[in-house]
Amino acid sequence: MYGTWWSLVPPIVAILLAFITKEVYSSLFVGVLLGALFTAGFQPWGTFETLFTTMTGSMNLNIIIFDVLLGMIIVLMQKSGGSRAYGNWAIGKIKSKKSALFATTGLGVLIFVDDYFNCLTVGSVMRPVTDKYKVSRAKLAYIIDATAAPVCIIAPISSWAAAVNSYVPENSSLTGFQLFLSTIPFNLYALLTLLMVCLVIGLNLDFGLMKKHEKNAAKGDLFTSGAEEFKGMEEADEEGNKNGRVMDLVLPVAVLIASAVFGMIYTGILGGAENFIDAFANCDAEISLIFATTVTVIFMAVLYLPRKVITFKEFMNSLAEGCKLMVPAILILTFAWTLKGMGDNLGIGEFVNGTVGASATASIFIPAIMFGVALFLAFSTGTSWGTFAILVPIVVEMFKTADERMMVIAVSAVLAGAVCGDHVSPISDTTIMSSAGAQSNHINHVQTQMQYAMVVAAVCVVGYIIAGICKNWLITLVLSALILVAAILGIKKYYDGKESKESV
Repeated sequence: MYGTWWSLVPPIVAILLAFITKEVYSSLFVGVLLGALFTAGFQPWGTFETLFTTMTGSMNLNIIIFDVLLGMIIVLMQKSGGSRAYGNWAIGKIKSKKSALFATTGLGVLIFVDDYFNCLTVGSVMRPVTDKYKVSRAKLAYIIDATAAPVCIIAPISSWAAAVNSYVPENSSLTGFQLFLSTIPFNLYALLTLLMVCLVIGLNLDFGLMKKHEKNAAKGDLFTSGAEEFKGMEEADEEGNKNGRVMDLVLPVAVLIASAVFGMIYTGILGGAENFIDAFANCDAEISLIFATTVTVIFMAVLYLPRKVITFKEFMNSLAEGCKLMVPAILILTFAWTLKGMGDNLGIGEFVNGTVGASATASIFIPAIMFGVALFLAFSTGTSWGTFAILVPIVVEMFKTADERMMVIAVSAVLAGAVCGDHVSPISDTTIMSSAGAQSNHINHVQTQMQYAMVVAAVCVVGYIIAGICKNWLITLVLSALILVAAILGIKKYYDGKESKESV
């Protein structure tokens, strides 16, 4: 089974079950169990041993610590009244549903350092505002998700830039950071997703399952289904010091971003970097984020306790409450990491490598092929970073002695496809975090987002064929954007016509 199509069976089964049952925990567990059975050759004790050794080996304790500390920060913001105060301020400034959605998008773009931080912070801050204007939680989750990974993958100062840099072989004609910068204008999925969000908001366009959720939200049902999951959290949102100020939220967020950037630069320098750019390229993103959240918690203690915004007991209890807030996300992440580990055990990377080598024959179609392969792999495994690790070295090796421009385009296609696959996968950590940040039922978020993402993905396939022919980023980007605009206008015309017929 190693290095064959059997390696794809566990993640595919998990994904299919998630869509069928609309229950993500059991679906992931079945996928993990299948992977353990395949790895152990269906031996009962070997399966049990493989299951738990892979789980412990795949877990990322740094991310769990970061999630817990970030959960604590969110709880503290709520208890201090900072979230309430910011929400009230934003409500006073924002006068329409469209403005609320654009404000959410803008905040998502501004928080570019890390996608986890982005998902949870934007959700926590903007939920009261979007709730007032009856934006469905599925729509909010989509906006959050669409401004998380797609923004991070085109931001040079981000944990994602550092990750991509680390996967580029040392013998490449370009350094990891140079290659990353070169891919930005060719990263069609990230750029077109941001355009898609603006078009959807600007044209007031909802289609597919999202339209149902938005119609229900307009009637007061923000969830459509799964509201019971967040009952306790809803009540927590109403709590907090009524005398809280906007600065009780803004200052901690500013400290969080500043300390994250500082941590990335510092860990990069410790890693041997000699300048600012190399520092970001060689940083330890996970440790930097833990440092940032720790500094922010300490800062919040100094900001809140002397003013008696919250008591010392409330401050300490927020750690446990923050952990409780993150338990669903951490549980899903643990299963998703384990599933990815089972894929590694079964040689999913080797299978994809062989498949790519056999299929990528015509050079002008290589970017489009790589986009499709990266999309499928990231969708199946739930990890864009893992997809980068598998495919980026392959692509660099393919073009090592050939056209450097084609190498940049093909790597861009891998990054774009990986983000797209990550975007639509129910077992993706970013997708999970977006659901948690928006307090949306996870499967509702996946189902509604997928239809929007697939429109952009279809345009990207055409765009990468254009890129393979002309090798010019401006022509590729302009033509791809025009195709997307035409597609969106076509969808809008279809739905407008359908609604007019129904009203007759």
